[in-house]
Amino acid sequence: MSARDLDRGMRAVERVRAVRERDSRIGLQQALTEREQRRARVAALTEQLASSPAWEEGDATSFRARRDAVLAIGAAAGVATDQLGAAQRIADSAQAHWSTDKARLSAVESLLANRAEARRVERAHREAVELDDIAAQLWSRAQASLPVSTVSSPTCSPLDPQGAR
Repeated sequence: MSARDLDRGMRAVERVRAVRERDSRIGLQQALTEREQRRARVAALTEQLASSPAWEEGDATSFRARRDAVLAIGAAAGVATDQLGAAQRIADSAQAHWSTDKARLSAVESLLANRAEARRVERAHREAVELDDIAAQLWSRAQASLPVSTVSSPTCSPLDPQGAR
């Protein structure tokens, strides 16, 4: 059975987690873009409100029109600030979802990597055992093909043919 077959289920989980992580990353990017647009809108309205000239002279109608315009800008700035707060909460939630999905994907990838490493170690161990068996067989054959000497003692060494005395 191949490694692909052994991990078929986990590969399916990995694909699902990868799609989920990608979707949440795209959602996070959209939420951050929306937040920055809201922040720019608040900054523009605040700047417009701060740079509006003070009413200096004119009749009551012009004063009232100027005041209504400034109040409308202030109200729009308040609404934009509320929208910025909502966009910030959405971005925070999207960040949390993406972090969770990324951690889940990383866990599955780590598990698959650990399984692959365990199979590699097991394969290397089996190869080492097989090579050891082959070496033992070769040594045994080599020993069997050696001529039998008349002096055969455990104290006899090839370096000292007389034996230890």
